[in-house]
Amino acid sequence: MAVTAQMVKELREKTGAGMLDCKKALEETNGDITLAIEYLREKGIAKTAKKADRIAAEGLTNVVISNNEAVIYELNSETDFVSKNAQFLQLLDNVGNIILSSKATNTEEALAIVVDGKNVETLLADATATIGEKITLRRVQRIVKTDAQGFGSYKHMGGRISVLTLLDPENEEAAKDIAMHVAANNPRFLDQSQVDAATLEHEKHILTEQALAEGKPANIVEKMIQGRLNKFLQDICLLDQPFVKNPDIKVSQYLKDSKTAIVSYVRLEVGEGIEKRSENFADEVAAQLKK
Repeated sequence: MAVTAQMVKELREKTGAGMLDCKKALEETNGDITLAIEYLREKGIAKTAKKADRIAAEGLTNVVISNNEAVIYELNSETDFVSKNAQFLQLLDNVGNIILSSKATNTEEALAIVVDGKNVETLLADATATIGEKITLRRVQRIVKTDAQGFGSYKHMGGRISVLTLLDPENEEAAKDIAMHVAANNPRFLDQSQVDAATLEHEKHILTEQALAEGKPANIVEKMIQGRLNKFLQDICLLDQPFVKNPDIKVSQYLKDSKTAIVSYVRLEVGEGIEKRSENFADEVAAQLKK
C-alpha cells in the first residue's frame, strides 16, 4: 500500500513522532495506522506524544559564530535540571552547529534542516524520547555581517541569557562590552527613533494618571509628563542608558570613544514570554500517581 502525506500527518498527530519515523512505520506496517502506532511504541518513539502537552519553559540559549555569520537560538526543556546534563548540552551545541552550517534564518527553517536522513524536528523528538522531557527549539535568528563589521557575544549563567551584538567598524572589546551591558540592562530598543507610537502613548497615559493621582495642578502636569517620559526613554533605549562598566557615561559616549557604532543586537532569555504552568506540590504528586 502506498504511504501518502495525509497518512504520515495523521500518524504524526497521533504519536508525536517525526515525519521520517512515521513514514517508515507506515511502510513497515503496510499503511495500517493502528499497527504503525504499535510499531512506534515498540521503538520507544511514540511515547514523546505523552509529553506533547507539557510546557518546556526551561533550557538554555546559545550563540555560535563562524566568519561573517552568527546564529543565536533557544533550546528548551521542561526542567532546569535536565538543561544542565551532558546530553542536553551536547544537543545544544549540535543543533547550533547544524543551523549555522545551513541557510536557515528562523525556527521553522531550522526545524526542517535534514542531516543524515533526519530533520532537526525529528532529532529533537528522538532527544525527547531519550532524555525523558519535552525538548523544543523555540527561537532562532541569523545575523550576517560584512568584513568590516564585528560580532560580540556574551552568555550569562551558562546560557540563561545570551546576547549577540553587531558593531561597525569591528571592535572586539567594545562588541563584548556592549553584549554584557545588554545582558545586564535588557534595553527594549536601540535608540529613541525605534520606539513605536503605541509604547509612547501607553506610557504617557500611565504617567498622566500618576501625576493626576498625586494631585498636581493641571497646568504643570504636561511638563511633568514630558520629563518623566524622557527618563522612561533613557531607561529603555540602549544608547541612552548609563554604561554598565562606567555609569558616568552613556552607552552612546562609550561607543564614540571606542570609535565604533552599534548596528544591532539580539538578547534571548530562557523562557521569556512563555506562560509557565502553576501547580502546587499536592497536585504535582497526584498527577504523577495517575501516570
